Amino acid sequence: MTGRGDIGGSTVRRLQLGARLRELRLAAGVSREAAGYRIRASESKISRMELGRVGFKARDVTDLLLLYGVESPEEHDRLLELTKAANSPSWWHTYGDVLENWFHSYLDLEQAAELIRTYEIQFVPGLLQTEGYASAVIRLAHTNPSKAEVERRAKLRMTRKETLERPDAPTFWAVLDEAVLRRLIGGKEVLREQIVALLEACDNPNIRLQVIPFDSGGHAAAGGAFSILRFPHSELDDVVYIEHLTSALYLDKREDVDDYAAAFGRLIIEAAPPARTPDILKAVIANLDAS
Repeated sequence: MTGRGDIGGSTVRRLQLGARLRELRLAAGVSREAAGYRIRASESKISRMELGRVGFKARDVTDLLLLYGVESPEEHDRLLELTKAANSPSWWHTYGDVLENWFHSYLDLEQAAELIRTYEIQFVPGLLQTEGYASAVIRLAHTNPSKAEVERRAKLRMTRKETLERPDAPTFWAVLDEAVLRRLIGGKEVLREQIVALLEACDNPNIRLQVIPFDSGGHAAAGGAFSILRFPHSELDDVVYIEHLTSALYLDKREDVDDYAAAFGRLIIEAAPPARTPDILKAVIANLDAS
């Protein structure tokens, strides 16, 4: 099984490499303009590189390391290996034909995270979906998808689930509105299978699942679903991910992340404690069986 140090995809590698180059530039007292001149590029190109928004050439990285006075052969080798990884296709590239462009980065970030906190109000989180439930959600989200498209999208989602089965799996903490458990996505049998899968997930030490009951009234995240991802890499800050119908928002400014982290903190207090989740799920199953 691939270790955490080898996963994450090109997005994460670009972010890591860009952040490290910025640290080295600042430590050396070199301006972005001077760095750009060294590699025959503009100041804005250096800015985009440091933000991980463009690809990297090994020659440029080498030139910048020399300019920044980095003498350690080990550091040179490490960053050139990171450059190579940043330019390599991500694990999901074979599914590119059924992936929205704005979702690419999230898949890389999800694979690299050590902690994923998510709040859902409509669907079971993708990492916990069964294949039948995932297929039903996909049919709802896309206009007249072909059978082959549904199968490929569902297979991608099942591949994503392997993230929670790795020896170094991230901690996955999900808070669900009770409506998620009651909405008949795919019909009664599909939903029942999904609820049973959630019940089984409660036994996974890496998964913490909580439910906000209907009778709790309004709550801290009335604005909608979101996820917060934390990484084991010191160069990477936490990221908030908010998905819309045709796009997604990635927030990494400290004040934004802090606001969403505080909202999640209030949600886990308002939700039933994790120890009650199995009983809640069993009650939903019993209700489905009785209907």
